[in-house]
Amino acid sequence: MDTLTAGGRSYVVARATEEDVPAIVALLTDDDIGACRETDTLDPYLKAFQEIDADPRQFLVVVRDAADRVVGTMQLTLLPGLARAGATRLQVEAVRLAAAVRGSGVGTALFAWAHEYGRRRGATVAQLTTDKRRADAQRFYRRIGYQASHEGLKLAL
Repeated sequence: MDTLTAGGRSYVVARATEEDVPAIVALLTDDDIGACRETDTLDPYLKAFQEIDADPRQFLVVVRDAADRVVGTMQLTLLPGLARAGATRLQVEAVRLAAAVRGSGVGTALFAWAHEYGRRRGATVAQLTTDKRRADAQRFYRRIGYQASHEGLKLAL
C-alpha cells in the first residue's frame, strides 16, 4: 500500500480485493456514459475481477479515503511489445474518481503514482483511451502531459 496526499488529505492506494468490486462498479456507473453500459448484476464483474487479479501484469487499483471508502480506481496493465525497441507500455484504463474528490488533486497524485509504478516495472510509455464525450477527462489528461498523438478505434465483438 502507498499513500497519496492531495488537498491536505491522505489517501491509500492499494490493490483491489473482491470485496471492493461493488464500490468499483458504483464508480464505473456514476455518470451518464457508465450508467448506460454497465449492468446491475455483480456476477460478470466478479468473474472479471478474478481474471484480472490472477494476471501478474494487471493491477486493479483502489484509492481509499481516511474513512476507508473507495473514492477512486484505475486498471493498470503492463504490455510488452516489439515496437519502440521492445518497449513495455503502461496501459491505463477505467479511471474513475468519486465526485467528492474530483478537483482536489487526487487524480493528479494518482497518475503520478501510476507513472512511477510503470517506471519501476520497466515501462517507457504510458497510454490510455478515453471516450470522446468525456471532455473534462480529456482536459485533465492533457493538463498532466498526455498528448492526443493517435486516433483510437473500437469494434464491438
